[in-house]
Amino acid sequence: MNQQAMPSWSSMTPEWMTAALAPTHPGIEVSRVELLLRDDGTNRRARFGLEYAIGSGPRTVFAKAADPAHAKLNASTGGVYNEARLFIAGVHLPVDHPDVYLAFVDEPNVDFFLLMEDVTARGGDPRDSTRPLTVEQAANGVRALARLHSAFWGDRLTGCSALSWVEPFVVWRGMTRGIDIGLKRAGDTIPPEVRSLDSAAIEGDFWTRYVSTLAHGPQTLLHGDAHIGNTYVLPDNEVGFLDWQVLRRGNPSVDLGYFLQGALTIEDRRPNDAALVAEYHRALDLPVDERPTLEETWLGYRASAAHGLALWLATAASDTWQRPEVSMALAQRYAAAFVDLDTPAAIDDLCATS
Repeated sequence: MNQQAMPSWSSMTPEWMTAALAPTHPGIEVSRVELLLRDDGTNRRARFGLEYAIGSGPRTVFAKAADPAHAKLNASTGGVYNEARLFIAGVHLPVDHPDVYLAFVDEPNVDFFLLMEDVTARGGDPRDSTRPLTVEQAANGVRALARLHSAFWGDRLTGCSALSWVEPFVVWRGMTRGIDIGLKRAGDTIPPEVRSLDSAAIEGDFWTRYVSTLAHGPQTLLHGDAHIGNTYVLPDNEVGFLDWQVLRRGNPSVDLGYFLQGALTIEDRRPNDAALVAEYHRALDLPVDERPTLEETWLGYRASAAHGLALWLATAASDTWQRPEVSMALAQRYAAAFVDLDTPAAIDDLCATS
């Protein structure tokens, strides 16, 4: 299919949709395309309803493309083309995710396009911080991450030529001003130990130092953005993962902590996170000589709260990236984890051994 033929959301034609779905649904003919929902944010997203003149296929599909207003910013953190490249590569991911019918990248125009399954059609329930997971669902989520990480652990990733383009998880700059605004907005809803920090310390002393450790220790394929807003819950309580645009390679602690500390309420996380980290560790399907110790896994988990804290304070500075109630709930959860887990001490310990 000629990617240059991609129409705008408002002019998506049955002919175009027929051609896009033909490789996975041969013989179908789409007779009607209806734009059901449009949500333009850091990317352009839309849901379409389909009717068929011949054959049968998905009744709804989900489309995603770059948004010109945010493409350069996403490019600066390496997050424009990764999701499309992942599904073009065709590797098996041992976690639930939307089926992708069509994917391509357009680097000259800093653009990409994905046509994928609408997971709500099979009962998928997309979540965000206002609708946290139960402890049982979070356990299913950490087991899913363990499957992903095990499948690409060490030379399973470096030896996979289809993923040779995946870049390491590295530090980027520019969050200080946003963190400062986020701290002011959060006010006394976050612990005093965090309120007493300035934005330069949160970004430089904690987040930057933590992210720098991700190049050390076990390396694997990372979802890279595994917060609750990129998850959905299936009818059997299994957890699936959306939005693979920040795909990276690095130490798995960033996926584990970012997911778990944001997916549960503070009240549910505190008595359960040690057991859930242990469940993740048990679920790693690795030879004995490749398995990290539980103590190493717990240390990385403790340190990882610096990542969620910095990103969601910065996100909370603006109402255009996420809804304020979504951003603030996550900023509060990661701030509580930062204090509960003594993240500064954990980062010191990690840096001493890196």
